[in-house]
Amino acid sequence: MIDALQDFASSFPEYIQWLGVMLVSAIPFVESYFGSMIGVVIGLPPVVAIGAAVIGNVISMIVFVLSAHGVRTKVVAGRAARSEGGATVAEREPAESPRRQKLRRAFDRYGVAGVSLLGQTILPSQITSAAMVSFGAHRNLVIFWQIISITLWGVLFGVLATLGIQLTR
Repeated sequence: MIDALQDFASSFPEYIQWLGVMLVSAIPFVESYFGSMIGVVIGLPPVVAIGAAVIGNVISMIVFVLSAHGVRTKVVAGRAARSEGGATVAEREPAESPRRQKLRRAFDRYGVAGVSLLGQTILPSQITSAAMVSFGAHRNLVIFWQIISITLWGVLFGVLATLGIQLTR
């Protein structure tokens, strides 16, 4: 899969290969870390590769956060309207999947910052950020910490890719 994404990014003309890296980095599970590596491997300057990967991942994550926030807002408003209408039967929450339960436990234990910084080792930033918003975390706080996390992971993997290429020369 990484080879296919690398071929995709390198298929762009040299002067806009950064755009290919941005697009690839917007894909969940590719993110800024693999995106920055792909950018470095196809020959972009590390700063450009990392920057494009981070921007692509951040844009994608923000779309997920704003979508989750919109859905949560409508669900909460719907519940409030039903409770004001004098509904006598309490509505049951659907059972959470084991993966969502694990993420909720991490969220309760480590908060937005911890899940943002470490959550990418388990799930993509887009999924963890949307889940945190659905748990009730403030969307701006989630976006803030996710941007920090995406940047750190992108820089780490971009630097590692750069060092790896320098060792092979």
